[in-house]
Amino acid sequence: MEIRRETRGLVFCCALIQVDYNARVSQLRPPSLPEILQARAAIRAHVFPTPLRYASAASASSHSEIFLKLENWQPTGSFKVRGAVNFLSQLSAEEKARGLVTASAGNHALAVGYAARRLGIGNVTVLVPRTAPRAKVEKLQRFPIVVREEGETYEDAHRAAEEFQRANGATFIHAYDDARTIAGTGTIGYEILEDLSDVDAMLVPVGGGGLIAGIATAVKALAPNVKIFGVQPEASPALRDSLRDGVCYEEYAAAPTICDGLAGGIGQIVFELAYKRGGIDEVLVVSEDAVKRAVAAFVRDEQMVVEGSGAVVLAALDADSVPRALRGKKIALVISGANIDASRLSSILGESVGASA
Repeated sequence: MEIRRETRGLVFCCALIQVDYNARVSQLRPPSLPEILQARAAIRAHVFPTPLRYASAASASSHSEIFLKLENWQPTGSFKVRGAVNFLSQLSAEEKARGLVTASAGNHALAVGYAARRLGIGNVTVLVPRTAPRAKVEKLQRFPIVVREEGETYEDAHRAAEEFQRANGATFIHAYDDARTIAGTGTIGYEILEDLSDVDAMLVPVGGGGLIAGIATAVKALAPNVKIFGVQPEASPALRDSLRDGVCYEEYAAAPTICDGLAGGIGQIVFELAYKRGGIDEVLVVSEDAVKRAVAAFVRDEQMVVEGSGAVVLAALDADSVPRALRGKKIALVISGANIDASRLSSILGESVGASA
């Protein structure tokens, strides 16, 4: 009798994993424009549209018209709330009952915690690397979730979360490689076009690729002539190298970088979109020094705190990486997040003051 119970339990657990696997495969694709519009309706009550602000200093120095899409003003300090709220809003009662698990370098974890609280969902476990910025880890304590620190990199935390999912039959919330997450981020592209219909180009930070995949999907469907540029730190140019080599580097050995949210590999969806569908026009790579200068410039010129992962787009302008054909054009920079440790920000500002003295 005891053996039969254990066998049934094993079969049941395997069935849950198979259901989760099938659901995962069905969502391993770029979302459609209708799905992005559905996401817009789904998140409206929980995630507000962010401003698109003209940047005078950046416009003057780049000889272009620069606009900042302020996703750093979201409730958790990053764009990630859009994807997390859309994902969790689509879960069935059975999926929620199994418990939720995710992995994150910090911002996605905050987004999942926020979405769970807003939607009244409990039993959420979040795994972050031990190297995650303390500012992000401390913020996580505000939400009704279980936080576990695993490994030194995002990939370590991700593998641990997958092991947790397999062992417990939990529902896995992917940070960037899922159509539901990406549909949420696609609403950013839609909003930019609403506010600046004649925009010529958009610069978007790239880590796992969910942000740029969503924006590119929405924008190329509605305004195909708008150029989409991804921006990565030279410490972790996983998308650039994947496109160069024709291989999706889902894991990538990143060098130390202040762009913690952009370190590591990319997802299959962004690779499919960029490599096979031409949805991304070019990938730009910037140095750590350029990112530090950009973080300081946001404080100096815009009175705004931006983390390294969000500052890469301004760094691309500073490094003159943007094609000269865009001189004088209207360019939107997606400022993806604000969650930088106070000590790191203080150090960067100190270096900036020292360099200008």
